[in-house]
Amino acid sequence: MIRQYELVERVQKYKPDVNEALLNKAYVYAMQKHGKQTRASGDPYISHPLEVAGILAEMRLTESTIAVALLHDTIEDTSATRAEIDELFGEDIGRLVEGLTKIKKLDLVSKRAKQAENLRKLLLAISDDVRVLLVKLADRLHNMRTLEHVPAEKRARIATETMEIYAPLAGRMGMQGMREELEELAFKTINGEAYDTISGKLAELSTANRDLIHTIEDELSALFRQEGLEAKVKGRQKKAYSIFRKMESKSLSFEQLSDVFGFRIIVNTEADCYRALGIVHMRWSVVPGRFKDYISTPKQNDYRSIHTTIVGPSRQRVELQVRTGQMHEIAEHGVAAHALYKDAGSSGESVALSKDSRAYSWLRQTIEALSIGDNPEDFLEHTKLELFQDQVFCFTPKGQLIALPRGATPIDFAYAVHTDVGDTCVGAKINGRIMPLVTRLTNGDEVEILRSGVQVPPPAWEEIVVTGKARAAIRRATKTAVRKQYSGLGMRILERTFNRAGKPLSRDGLKPIMHRLGYKDVEDLLAAVGRGEVSSEDVFRAVYPNHQETRVSPAKPADEGWFNLRSAAGLIFKLPGLGKSQKSSRASRLIGPSPDMDAMPIRGMDDNSVVRFGPGGAVPGDRIVGILEKGAGITVYPIQSPELTKFDDEPNRWIDIRWDIDENNKNRFPAQILVTAINAPGTLAEVAQVIATSDTNIQSLSMVRVAADFTEMQFDLQVWDLKHLIQLVTELKRLDPVSTVERVYQ
Repeated sequence: MIRQYELVERVQKYKPDVNEALLNKAYVYAMQKHGKQTRASGDPYISHPLEVAGILAEMRLTESTIAVALLHDTIEDTSATRAEIDELFGEDIGRLVEGLTKIKKLDLVSKRAKQAENLRKLLLAISDDVRVLLVKLADRLHNMRTLEHVPAEKRARIATETMEIYAPLAGRMGMQGMREELEELAFKTINGEAYDTISGKLAELSTANRDLIHTIEDELSALFRQEGLEAKVKGRQKKAYSIFRKMESKSLSFEQLSDVFGFRIIVNTEADCYRALGIVHMRWSVVPGRFKDYISTPKQNDYRSIHTTIVGPSRQRVELQVRTGQMHEIAEHGVAAHALYKDAGSSGESVALSKDSRAYSWLRQTIEALSIGDNPEDFLEHTKLELFQDQVFCFTPKGQLIALPRGATPIDFAYAVHTDVGDTCVGAKINGRIMPLVTRLTNGDEVEILRSGVQVPPPAWEEIVVTGKARAAIRRATKTAVRKQYSGLGMRILERTFNRAGKPLSRDGLKPIMHRLGYKDVEDLLAAVGRGEVSSEDVFRAVYPNHQETRVSPAKPADEGWFNLRSAAGLIFKLPGLGKSQKSSRASRLIGPSPDMDAMPIRGMDDNSVVRFGPGGAVPGDRIVGILEKGAGITVYPIQSPELTKFDDEPNRWIDIRWDIDENNKNRFPAQILVTAINAPGTLAEVAQVIATSDTNIQSLSMVRVAADFTEMQFDLQVWDLKHLIQLVTELKRLDPVSTVERVYQ
C-alpha cells in the first residue's frame, strides 16, 4: 500500500510547489471517516483511496484532483456529508465528491432501458467536469487490480461493466494505457480460459524472440544514429486482449499473427517523425495497406502518431509507431496529459476539458444526442457504437474531413454531414464514380451525396448503416412517415363520423379536447384514431358532449361523404356513413364509390404501411373489405375470409375498400393455395415447375402427409391478380399426380 508521504513525494516530482497541506488534510479526514473499515481483501479501507490518488499522481494531475481521489468514497461509505466537505475543502471539491458518489450508484449492466438512462447520467456528469471521469477511471482501475477478492457473481458484473463502458470510454478520452490495462483485467475475469491460453503463448513467444527484439531495437537505433536523427526505440509485446480481439475479428489462429510485437520510435519534433519514416522506408520494404498518418489527421481522441508496417530485419514483419514525446504522453494519458487545467491550489477552482480538444468534441456531440428525444435504447446503441468502433476518414467535395466508424457507408456519411442530407440521400459518388449506397468507405474517399427533395429514408437502411446517429435518424424519419399516414387516415375516419352527424370538423376544433383524451397535440390524436386506438365516436362525444343522435336512413353513397384512400398497392379505401342496420350484410359494404372521387395516396403495402393484408392475402379481382385494427391501421381481407365473422358485432371497424390498379406499375399480391397430390417421387417438382412457368413467385411451402398415398402442399404465392391465380389453379389441376387444388382463405 502506498503511504501518504510517498503520495506527496510523487506529486512533488512534477510540481515542486505542491499544496502539501491540502493533501495531508484530505488524507487525515478520509482516514478518520473510514476508521476501521476494511476491504474484501482484508486491507484497511484507506488503502483504496490512497492507491487511487497514486494512480492520478502518475498521470501528473493537480493536488485538488488528487484530494478528490482521497475523499471520493467518504459520502457514500461513511458519515461524511457534502456540507461538511464543502466547509473543509471548498464547494468545488465537494461537488466532485458528490458527483462520484452518484456515479457509484449507477448500474451500467442492468436491463437496457435502465442501463441507457444510467449511461446518460454518467456522461452528463463527465461533461460537467472531466476530473470526475479521471477519478472514476482510477477508482475502477484499482478495483480491477484487486478484483480477485470480490465474490464471483459481483466480479463478473464489474468486469462486464468495465469492458463495455469504462475501458472504451478511457480509449475515447485518449487514455490508451488506462484502456489497455482495464481491458486486460476484465478479459482475465470474463474469459479466463482464453486469457490463460493466449498469455501462455505470448510468454513462450517472448522467451523465444527476446534476442530478436533486442536485435531490431539495436538495428533501428543504429540506423537513426547513422542518419543523425535523435530517436528512442522501444519494443513491446501486445496485450492478450488485443491479440484475442484481432484473432476474433479476422478469424486467425495465434500462429497466423505476424505483428505480435510492436516498436515505438520517439523523436523530438513533428518534422522528425516524417524524417524517421523516410529513413525506415528507404531501408526496408513497406507492407501495402498498413500505413496510417494520424499526425496530419488525428483521431477524435487527439491521438497522433504515424503507423507503418515493414518487412524488417530477419525478414520479420515489424509494426512501427512514430511519434514525439508529447504525442506519446497524450497517447498514454489522453485528456490528463493536456496542459488544459487551471492550477486550482487549495481554492479548488473549477477546471474543465479544453473546448479545442477532439475528445471534448466527441463528448459534446454525444451529449447533444441526449436532447434529440430518442428513446433510451436508441441512445444506448448510439453511444456504444461510437465507443467501440475504429475510424476511417473521408472528405466532402469541398475538403471537409468526416470521421466515421470503420465499415461505414455513404448513408452514414450523409447523416454525419447533416440529418437533412441523410434523409434526402438517393445516391452517392465515391471518388467521382456513382457507387451503391451499401459500399463500405475507406480512408481518403471523397464522397458526394446525391439528394432528392421527395426522398424518405427506407426502413431497410437501418440494417445497412453502422453509426448510431444514422440509425436513430432513420427510425425517426420512418416513424414520422408512418405517423403521417395514420394521421391522414384518422382525419378521414373522423370526417365520416362528423359528417354523419351533420357537424363540422376542423383541427382547431379538436384542440380544446386534447387534455380530456390524453394527447398532446392534434396529430397524435388523429394518428391514434387511424391506428384504431381511439374510436371516432369517442372523439365526437368529446367535441359535442350534448349532441343527441338521431337515426337517419342510409343515403346514396354520393351523398354520404365517401372518400378514397388510394394506396401504392392499388387499393381505394371508402369510408361511407353506414348505419348499424347494415352491419349484417358484408355485401352491402362493397358498393363502389364514384370513380371520379379524389384520393389520398398511402405508401405501399410494406411492414411500415397503415395497410396490411390478412394472413390469407388478397389479390386484385377479389371482393375485399378492410378492418380497422387497434394500433395497426387497416387489415385487408377477401369477403370470403372466415376471419370476418369475428368483427360482425363491431361495425365501426369495417372500412369499405376497392381495388384501383395502375397497369403501368403493377405489384404482386399474396394468396394461398392448397394442393392435394399423390405422394410419389417427382410430384413436388412437377407442381413447382408449373408455378414457375406461370410467372408466379413462391414465398413459402409447407407439406403434410394426410394419407398413405397423398400429401397436402400449402403454397404462399405472389400473383398479379385473380385472373392470374385462376389460370394457375387450372394448370395445376391438369397435372396427373394432382387430386385437388383450392384457394385458402384465412
